[in-house]
Amino acid sequence: MPKLSDTKLRSLKPRHKPYKAFDTDNLYLLVNPSGGKWWRQRYRWAGKERLIGLGTYPEVGLAQAREKGIAIRKQVACGIDPAIARAVEKASLRDSTENTFNAVALAWHSKFKSQWSEGHAKRILERLETNAFPWIGAKPIRDVTSADIVSCLDRMTGRGAIDTARRVLQILKNIFKYAVARQLVPASPVGHIDARHVLPSVQVEHRAAIKEPNEFAALLRAIENYPGGFVVKCALKLLSLTFVRPGELRGARWEEFNLESEHPVWRIPAARMKMGGQDHLVPLSKQSIVLLREIQPLTGADGKGLVFPGSRNASRPLSENTLNAALRTLGFTQEQHTAHGFRGSASTMLNEQQCNKDAIELQLSHTERDGVRQAYNAADHLPYRREMMQKWADHLDTLRAGANVIPLRRTA
Repeated sequence: MPKLSDTKLRSLKPRHKPYKAFDTDNLYLLVNPSGGKWWRQRYRWAGKERLIGLGTYPEVGLAQAREKGIAIRKQVACGIDPAIARAVEKASLRDSTENTFNAVALAWHSKFKSQWSEGHAKRILERLETNAFPWIGAKPIRDVTSADIVSCLDRMTGRGAIDTARRVLQILKNIFKYAVARQLVPASPVGHIDARHVLPSVQVEHRAAIKEPNEFAALLRAIENYPGGFVVKCALKLLSLTFVRPGELRGARWEEFNLESEHPVWRIPAARMKMGGQDHLVPLSKQSIVLLREIQPLTGADGKGLVFPGSRNASRPLSENTLNAALRTLGFTQEQHTAHGFRGSASTMLNEQQCNKDAIELQLSHTERDGVRQAYNAADHLPYRREMMQKWADHLDTLRAGANVIPLRRTA
């Protein structure tokens, strides 16, 4: 069969049906009625005839088509299926352009940002843009290694941003969980990285907190007689009963509370939690229910909106400065007690009363940061936490009344 030539190729005209103009070694040009001309290489694999495209003429000239045909035949001779090899090459190219770490991280962020507050979503993106994208953003996500991750963490710790490194590590773990689920990576290179083994320990900043029962009783009595606004007074009281973080309390919305259930609970969305992860459940004591019922006609008559709105703008929550200023008004200095200090007060006194340590830590939402034993989870401890929170509220009543303190019995 004669070989093709450049002259013959230029003379090929479309016909009413597709036809083939053959070169040697099963290489041919397919001429379509539309005028398109496509190079094809025919080969045999596993006993069957197969075709693979080599491009269009005249973009791919005769000499280039022959070179491509030779490469295809060499692959077959080496036991490689050219079609599979091409698919792998395309996937690799796609990984290097479409499935970069940057692209996948942004896709993850876009998918979940509706579940977060606007501020939280912005902080996550800023942390990625500052601490990850410049170094691993352009890499195909399949090529990101554990060493790459640790290198990013080392840069953060090198400038003293240890807490940021912990947060970025958790963000990276979530991104790779997303990538694994979508088969973009076979396994997470960050899943096995334990912050305790790659990050230096942080010197914990202890917030000022009254931890001696009699002094705490004086604080409770002072709050009861707070001369300022009713909303601020209720916020301080609920803070003492639930010992959540001040930011979690200030952002509380009526939609998060189930007051009618047999076991009333406040479900704080993961997006509003310091460590993210999952919703945080706060069992509500009888005293908490009474308090919420008192303020509901004022701030939540329709069951919606902020529980503790600011005095000047009902669409914005109380500021933490407002809570701390209220404590200063009551005569407690910044060195004695802060809004955040109710957590330290509760933790110390509950531990002294020998309540279940895991239940305390879970109620403080310390599971990720402090590594509570993984043999239990939040759901397992919920009955203990419910009992503990009611006993804590009863204990506060006793302290406030100035009666002899009866130790809390240890929860199971």
